[in-house]
Amino acid sequence: MYYLPKGKDLKNAGVIYDRANSSFASLKVGSIDWDQAFSGVQWFHFSAICPAISADIADLCLEAVNVAQEKGIFVSLDLNYRSKLWKYGKDPKDIMPKIAKHCNLIMGNIWAAHQMLGTQLDSKFITQSAGYEEEELLRQAEQTSKEIIANNPLCQYVANTFRFDYESKGIKYYTTLFNQGNLIESSEFRSAEILDKVGSGDCFMAGLIYGLYSNLSPTETLEFATLAAFDKLFIPSDATTSTVEDIKNRMIA
Repeated sequence: MYYLPKGKDLKNAGVIYDRANSSFASLKVGSIDWDQAFSGVQWFHFSAICPAISADIADLCLEAVNVAQEKGIFVSLDLNYRSKLWKYGKDPKDIMPKIAKHCNLIMGNIWAAHQMLGTQLDSKFITQSAGYEEEELLRQAEQTSKEIIANNPLCQYVANTFRFDYESKGIKYYTTLFNQGNLIESSEFRSAEILDKVGSGDCFMAGLIYGLYSNLSPTETLEFATLAAFDKLFIPSDATTSTVEDIKNRMIA
């Protein structure tokens, strides 16, 4: 469970997590029958919010990705960093690299990868800011992606999102996808005003899953995912109401 209070600044709405002592938080290695859970499954996706909850859940995530790879299931990981959840004495860099070794698609951004996987980050980018040149950020995205793939041989795709404040109430948004040694850049989207930023990253991840699962090309997949994420910025609360056809029609337009 979590709470999503609505403040005056829609770009900086806070999230209050309430996951301690939940049924999920009490799971341990061996709690789940993976043969049953993964029966007929082709794709397993999880978020770094999960191993942030407790050491037991971190171990459970490692168990899950291990079994998934043994069963030939494609595994994707969203590198969501939530400082409010990492409270059990471990740094993400102590936990996430060994889990990432079993992932085929890793999505996040250059800052999340640095914080959670320990990838190198040029010192001028240490602070996440809208003031950097896009060309410089794309170079860093390519370096980060190459490092992730070099450190995680099963990883085929690395996705990075860039979302920055634009004017007083708006957003500038673009993304990249690294595959087979090539960095693909999305179109850039801007709006002077948005409605709700929560859930746009999840929409991007869902778009990647949809595109790759549907055998779209990497370029088509990235465009679909990026537009799905940008579209979510104009939909209230944390889930999109747009359909696949809605996004495809906007791509054509």
